[in-house]
Amino acid sequence: MGSLSLVVAVVLVAAIVIGVTLIQMAEAFLARQKKNIATTAKSGLDDMFIFVDPTKIFYYNVIALVFVPLVLWLLFDMAIIAIAAAFVITIMPKIVVKYLRKRRLTQFERQLPDALLMISGGMRAGASLTVALESMVKEQKPPLSQEFELMLREQRLGVDFDTALKNMEKRMPLQDFILVVAGMRISREVGGNFAEILETLAETLRRKHQMEGKIDALTAQGRMQGLIMTCLPLFLLLALTKMEPEAMAPMYNTFYGWATLAVVAGMEVIGYFAIQKVVTIDV
Repeated sequence: MGSLSLVVAVVLVAAIVIGVTLIQMAEAFLARQKKNIATTAKSGLDDMFIFVDPTKIFYYNVIALVFVPLVLWLLFDMAIIAIAAAFVITIMPKIVVKYLRKRRLTQFERQLPDALLMISGGMRAGASLTVALESMVKEQKPPLSQEFELMLREQRLGVDFDTALKNMEKRMPLQDFILVVAGMRISREVGGNFAEILETLAETLRRKHQMEGKIDALTAQGRMQGLIMTCLPLFLLLALTKMEPEAMAPMYNTFYGWATLAVVAGMEVIGYFAIQKVVTIDV
């Protein structure tokens, strides 16, 4: 009887220690996740003029992290799907911010030639560079209008024109815009017909965008084939699991099955990025 009580006490103490350790690990994970979301929101969303409370994003992320894997586990009865969903939800804020930033940069790049032509037209009409920029900002849409408006505000506060351009270049690290900034600086230093330089830059960027569009159209089939070839084994795995659950059970319940899935996942990732590397042509 005494030995049984000792065993029960040891098990109880071990359970308490494990529970406390898990709680501490969960608290540390949530604190780190909250800090990462706050950093991402401050450095990413604020630069894109998207002002969202990081605390709300953290709460939504935690709710999704709890319920989405649980629902997937109940639907498919596969722990690997729930674990994969939890991992994706954990890194989802960074993925979303990265996607929004890339879309913003792409939209800015497409607006840039028309904006340069508007500035050039204003200067040919006799307006100064500042007045031409202000007129362009009123006519253009975000994100280009937001970035140039911020540059003009910095100038009104006493920031030098070159410094304001450098700050804008840091916010929009695009090759096309770096070329425009370099042209502006050279023109201000050595002189020349600034309006004509802007027109030349706009025409160069427009032709570059047309060439990139042709390349994207020609490589679209290759990108789609890469996506289909990557997803096909995953769909086949789910179909076989649904059709023959007993035959596929060792794949999810044994060490060799987990090792096979890990190898398949690694080869899938390598194959996808290899195909994307082939069909991605930098102009």
